[in-house]
Amino acid sequence: MVLMEQAIIELYHGFGIALQFQNLVWVIAGVLVGNLVGVLPGMGALSAISMLLPLTYPLSPVAAVLMLAGVFYGSMYGGAIGAILLNLPSHPPHAVTCLDGYPLARQGRGGAALGITMMASFFAASVGIVFMIFLSPILVDMAAGFGPAEITSIMLLGLIAGSTMSQGSPLKGIGMTLFGLICGTVGTDLTTGIVRFSFGAPDLSDGVELGALCMGLFGLAYFMLQANRLADVEESPKVTMRDMWPTKRELKKSIAPTLRGTLVGTLFGALPGTGPTITSFLAYAVERRVSKSADRFGKGELAGVAGPEAAAHAKTQMDFIPTMSLGIPGDAIMALLLGALIIKGIQPGPQLIVEHPDIFWGLIASFWIGNLLLMILNVPLIGVWVKLLRVPFRFLFPLAIFFICVGVYCARNSLFDVAEVAVFGIIGAVLSKLDFPLSSIVLGYVLGPMLEENFRRTLLLSDGGFQIFLQRPVSAAFLLIGAAILVIQLYKFSTRSRRVTPRGSVPL
Repeated sequence: MVLMEQAIIELYHGFGIALQFQNLVWVIAGVLVGNLVGVLPGMGALSAISMLLPLTYPLSPVAAVLMLAGVFYGSMYGGAIGAILLNLPSHPPHAVTCLDGYPLARQGRGGAALGITMMASFFAASVGIVFMIFLSPILVDMAAGFGPAEITSIMLLGLIAGSTMSQGSPLKGIGMTLFGLICGTVGTDLTTGIVRFSFGAPDLSDGVELGALCMGLFGLAYFMLQANRLADVEESPKVTMRDMWPTKRELKKSIAPTLRGTLVGTLFGALPGTGPTITSFLAYAVERRVSKSADRFGKGELAGVAGPEAAAHAKTQMDFIPTMSLGIPGDAIMALLLGALIIKGIQPGPQLIVEHPDIFWGLIASFWIGNLLLMILNVPLIGVWVKLLRVPFRFLFPLAIFFICVGVYCARNSLFDVAEVAVFGIIGAVLSKLDFPLSSIVLGYVLGPMLEENFRRTLLLSDGGFQIFLQRPVSAAFLLIGAAILVIQLYKFSTRSRRVTPRGSVPL
């Protein structure tokens, strides 16, 4: 009770900080810029924050953090719009949203998908904020108790769940995950300092660029597949403000996925070393597991949009706990936010809440202000976003490629990254033709380096013994769940193949 009263007092103080004119202006600017770059193909929070980081030098620490955080969660809203309307995820968590969001838009239900996405996002973000307020000290203690063995096991669980979410053969999903893991190993080994799999290219010493990977696989590949079928491209569906309000049936179907996705994002929120990508993939996998019509996923299922979006937004808010309290970023964007704090002479860690309460509680208060602004602004602005679909394909094609190239180039000021987009675009187009799940590649790429780092650290602590993964109860539980998912999925696929394969033929 005392903890709750203290949290309410601190939150009241945080609203006083966030609503100061000089801070509120930067919150509004951050969410607007984030929303815009989230919608634009090829742009994303990572490149936007990278470009805006030098602009924070003259700002106060509070204003700088509030603006950059606004760009982050603002791009999450905008990224969902781009994924649903244009099949272009500007941020990795929205790769899952494309799977069902874009088919819904092509079926004329894009408005309902957008409306449910905003409702689920705002609800999940609000739940994440509440947990940050009242359970921050407890969650920090739990996160601090997770060693490298536990983190390795949970990464492995995420990879298994993401692999088996693919349509058709789970073996294809596992294969694409392994391909993503290989992509994640390219570059300088942090342990030995040796450059791996660069094939003599100095630009690959820093690894494959995440933006180039995503925009090549999902953006450029899509346009390459559509380029020779201009006559078959359907007219852009019309979406009005009225269309954004879902029917009672659609709203009822989305409540349970929203709650499950929020739960997944919240449970994973305090774990260091994980970002919103893994939670959106896991939420999608959960929805397919519990659904009575799993075969509809990938063809336009609202649960495939509501669950992952809720999980990503809950995780986005909760991800600030290990970042701000432990100094452990969940992804590259969180690392940039840590860099902004360090530039201002503020060291993230357990003492941040005590030594800089204006930053921590002002940030929490700004989350509610920013999310509410995004809900209000996106409804009247939906007409602007929908007009993107009405642009003739012959104009949209080169325009989208231009934004893709500019966004990827600005992330590291490298033309080599633009070439990476072309390579992964070709790979994505070929794999899409062969019905391989591209989203599993992103999952393997994101989690691979963290899995390798924590796996090595665990073996160093155990003198090379693997028994430590089973000796620690939490790690053993994660491994058991992952093994069960893998066995069940392979069994279901094998029995399904036997039912559909004629006698005497060999299943592919």
